Amino acid sequence: MAAPRPPEMPGSPDPLSRSRVPKLISTFREGYGMGQFQRDAVAGLTVAIVALPLSMAIAIASGATPAAGLYAAIVGGFLVSMLGGSKFQIGGPAGAFIVLIASIIDRHGYDGLLLATLMGGGILVVMGLTRMGGIIRYVPHAVLVGFTAAIAVIIFASQIRDLLGLTLPGKEPGAVLPKLAALWQAGPTLNLVAVLISVGVIGTILLLRRFSPRVPGLLVAVALAAFASYALTLPVDTIGTRFGGIPHGLPAPAWPPFSTDKMLAVLPDAIAIAFLAGIESLLSAVVADGMTGRRHRADAELVAQGVANIATAIFGGMCVTGTIARTATNIRAGAASPVAGMLHSVFLLAFMMLAAPLASHVPLAALAGVLAVVAWNMADRHEVMTLLRGERGKMLVLLLTFGLTALVDLMIGIAAGCALAFLLYHLQKKRQAANP
Repeated sequence: MAAPRPPEMPGSPDPLSRSRVPKLISTFREGYGMGQFQRDAVAGLTVAIVALPLSMAIAIASGATPAAGLYAAIVGGFLVSMLGGSKFQIGGPAGAFIVLIASIIDRHGYDGLLLATLMGGGILVVMGLTRMGGIIRYVPHAVLVGFTAAIAVIIFASQIRDLLGLTLPGKEPGAVLPKLAALWQAGPTLNLVAVLISVGVIGTILLLRRFSPRVPGLLVAVALAAFASYALTLPVDTIGTRFGGIPHGLPAPAWPPFSTDKMLAVLPDAIAIAFLAGIESLLSAVVADGMTGRRHRADAELVAQGVANIATAIFGGMCVTGTIARTATNIRAGAASPVAGMLHSVFLLAFMMLAAPLASHVPLAALAGVLAVVAWNMADRHEVMTLLRGERGKMLVLLLTFGLTALVDLMIGIAAGCALAFLLYHLQKKRQAANP
């Protein structure tokens, strides 16, 4: 008689964490019925409603087209759920990638981003196959908190232009300090209508979240803004005026242009994509474990993220990862299995095919308002204050990671934060050994 399997504990890989068997297969082995499908359908629709405006907003903030975000959510999101090692993970474009993607597009063009995404996907597959799923355990907590807070600041800074309807004489700088200086100089071009839209969207989201949490606040706020823009012919930039709208479906798959020189040029960016996608997805899986009592299979998750990024690049989408907010929404909506994440992508494709003309009227100020709320929610203010008031070493790690990520480069910020954390750890060990 086989020994009983130990109970699952949240937040840590199970004895099969080194396995690369997708959770979808385990779900069907355990038995899957109509009741579970109904729960998954409701959860998938709920997440799709949240992901629709968010995917477009993240893509625009990254310097890509809204369609690129939708392609990523549809193709990448489907594969992350189908092949992943977390039962509830939702994949798609993430706010943490905004800075990195914008930098890659600025230096190598969108074709360069597609190639870097494809290569980063390959690196993630190798990481999963070589059992590197436990990497999240070695990133210090203070580094993760500082990095996330810095990304929140960068995201908000990237939205000031559209929040205020500013007009810049040239290209908006990518770095935070030059960006803020350029936006300050453009202050006289402030568009009061855009300000009213962005404030209205933020207010609507917060009020619905407070008094009617079951109502999809993101979609309602953006839809109301789009209706007002269309009905009143408001003088603001929209998806249609800046991007010409969104397509009615997925494009034909095609390999991005590549050469040896181009591959070498984007290799550091591919490594950054793989590292960030791996950390973000495994962190999201740990959060899902804590909410459900389940345990993820880390190596399977990395393989799934890799395959999803390869496929997304072939379909012209931006890079994807596991998304904490959408994964939490999926769980709260009653998801029973990875089928919910797959259905979320199917619903997104249906929305794209049916509502593409309506998306043209969405004001960019409305999407900026959505991302402003996302940035506010990303920064874990309680954890930041706890670390600032706690041990001096952790405070220094937090500040170093935050400062370098926000002002210099996200990979430099993570690397420097980890290096300082490990240095302080070893110095502490030496002091303890010298004074037993």
